Amino acid sequence: MKNVYHLILVALVLATQNLYSQHTISGIVKSQSNDEIIANATVYLVDYKTGVTTDSKGFYSFVNFKSGAYLIEASSLGYATAVIKIDIKNDTTLNFSLPTLHKELNEVVITGVSRSSLVKQNPVIIKTLDKNYLNQNLATNIIDALKNVPGVNQITTGAAISKPVIRGMGYNRVITLLDGIKQEGQQWGDEHGIEIDEYSIGKIEIIKGPGSLMYGSDGIAGVLNFSIQKAPNVNEIKTQITTNYQSNNNLLGYSIANSGNKKGIQWLALLSNKYASNFQNRFDGKVLNSGFNELNGTLFLGVNKNWGHSHLHISSFNTMLNLPEGDRDSTGRFIFENKAGDIVTATNNDLSGYATGFPHQVINHLRASSLNYFILKKGTVNVDIGFQNNKRKEYASIADPNETELFFDLNTINYNLRYNLNKMQGWETSIGASGMQQSHINRGVESLIPNYNLFDAGIFITTQKTWNQLSFSGGIRFDNRNINSKSMFLDSLDAVTTIEDSTTTRKFEVANKNYKSLAASLGIAYQASPSSTFKLNIARGFRAPNIAELASNGRHEGTNRYELGSSNLKAEVNHQLDIAYFLNTKHVVIECSPFVNYVSNYIYARKSNDSISNTIPMDPSDPAEVFEFAQGNVMLVGGEFYFDIHPHPFDWLHLSNSFSIVQATQADATDSTKFLPLIPAPKYNAEIKIDLKKINKYASSTFVKVGMDYFFPQNNVYSAFGTETATPAYTLVNAGIGSNFKLFNKNDFLTVIILAENIFDIGYQNHLSRLKYAPENPLSGRNGIFNQGRNISLKLKVNI
Repeated sequence: MKNVYHLILVALVLATQNLYSQHTISGIVKSQSNDEIIANATVYLVDYKTGVTTDSKGFYSFVNFKSGAYLIEASSLGYATAVIKIDIKNDTTLNFSLPTLHKELNEVVITGVSRSSLVKQNPVIIKTLDKNYLNQNLATNIIDALKNVPGVNQITTGAAISKPVIRGMGYNRVITLLDGIKQEGQQWGDEHGIEIDEYSIGKIEIIKGPGSLMYGSDGIAGVLNFSIQKAPNVNEIKTQITTNYQSNNNLLGYSIANSGNKKGIQWLALLSNKYASNFQNRFDGKVLNSGFNELNGTLFLGVNKNWGHSHLHISSFNTMLNLPEGDRDSTGRFIFENKAGDIVTATNNDLSGYATGFPHQVINHLRASSLNYFILKKGTVNVDIGFQNNKRKEYASIADPNETELFFDLNTINYNLRYNLNKMQGWETSIGASGMQQSHINRGVESLIPNYNLFDAGIFITTQKTWNQLSFSGGIRFDNRNINSKSMFLDSLDAVTTIEDSTTTRKFEVANKNYKSLAASLGIAYQASPSSTFKLNIARGFRAPNIAELASNGRHEGTNRYELGSSNLKAEVNHQLDIAYFLNTKHVVIECSPFVNYVSNYIYARKSNDSISNTIPMDPSDPAEVFEFAQGNVMLVGGEFYFDIHPHPFDWLHLSNSFSIVQATQADATDSTKFLPLIPAPKYNAEIKIDLKKINKYASSTFVKVGMDYFFPQNNVYSAFGTETATPAYTLVNAGIGSNFKLFNKNDFLTVIILAENIFDIGYQNHLSRLKYAPENPLSGRNGIFNQGRNISLKLKVNI
């Protein structure tokens, strides 16, 4: 850790050096079709994270900028975004000519890699989503908003909890970033969601494939990079009010945000609230104890000067999540234990409203991060430091509502340091170090995992170069992770004690685990034409076992499981090959991205056989299934295909189709253990969408869409010991309509969007729904709880 501090100190010293000559970047933004100037267009410096607005003559300027390479975006409503990468050595004139908007023609900039770059020049498979995409899709949380992206799925516990899955792999195999800092919130747990406020997010980057090169252990499936909303352009102040109502569970959500950019000072202050009652479907009616609520705050402060920028980001995510269990009486109605200890049938009043039930979680995730970018004479430096505290409490007893059965208290310090060298003979090289220090303490009545400390450190080097149509990117990284867990003893009353004798029981052993590995990536992107790109990428990643896989020993409230870890688990190592082709013209878009991923020592949870289960002390009045962790060598094969046609002259009409599939098989396994658990079913999506830039002088950016999702049957399941069951096929139909309205002489003062999902109220169970394994309904004989039924959403957004 001392070496890391030394590196950071050196970077800060370098940042204070003389910046030498300063230059001006200026130009005019025009329309490509008629050469008219475009007023009020935005010109944005990507790495510098600031933008300006063109004046009435289409003119813009940035002053006092050092020599170096800059990635600059120009955009305006109704036009395609243009991006230029330019080396600044003196005062520079840079004009933009924007074509009429065809959504697919937008140049896309990515930031979740070693350097900001264009998607088409990076060999990694990356999908980007903006705020407009989030607004036009119905979701109950930020991960739920990604469910329509090919290759992305979610493990769910009702409408409240969603865990991301990329190409069949989830949990600690997906790294989640918020503004470049790893999100750490005990993500090993089945019912542990991602504590990020959806209202604060302005852009999402989905990196498919090993992300270990930049971020170390845990990214063998991919990376989700969430970015908060951009600051307004220079000399602008904005206030935005957003509201959302959903009919199925009477969800009410709103956010109020104020942001500005004055004299190099940027800010964003956002407060959001969301609460939902029990969701419902045609087979279960209202599902007892499935509501939730959130209260979140975000504060961003930034200083942007000619030396770079320094940004402070503070957020507090607070939520209460009810955990449905699914027990019912002989008539099929849900039952629960009341304060007197009696088992009673839920009434209509019990199923309505926004009450807190049992069991439930109360979570607070506090984050503070400092993100710094320094422009030096020879290159640039990124220095990022973050602190997180995740408090996760689980309450299980209505008789003693203040007793915390489980209380996980996790503290994490993150650090990222990167030095980006100036371009040398076309090569853009970065070297850096990143990692984290983590400590966990149990503060509840029971303990599922031991107290532990974790230290993680890695160093890396990446480089990239473009020769005309061919771009190359590669890098290598070395990581070391140490996990030190503490022992724990229980007395005859199951209370924690420091005494070790014949009257006490050892619950956790002392363990010191160390994992080292190399990660690497090598790829090319070839632009056969301005609209056609081929990609090839080979990558190696690794993932160290998490603390639950190594040492869990206890009943996990809310999952109806008793979980057993294994201290002998090895680190997972994967090798992935990606091949992709992208065709992006004015009227046709084709994306094809097959992959092969071989994972050695893949860790998964399986239901234990009776010989193990019978050795676990269990309360006979409250039994639970026993799950243990096993390993195997696994091959995942699959891919995504997307096709969109918007024929001339009907450029406003989009006919899109997508298909995604992944199959995961285990080597040297029996028929019942051949397939991995929790692999999503193949999915086909078809959508007809009308996009109208302008209807009249009051309505613009109007859309109407109708779509269909067909989920194929998933019969390739891990059936040993009843771990998993097959899932039949089902079809969901969705629709939406929305528009921006001009009021008070402002084009986008009011946005109104109406969305509907599962219009025909189909009763279905997603293969990755944990509620699929809730108890059987005695009346109908159906197992588990079904997913949410028909849901209609009304979104309103006001820009002041």
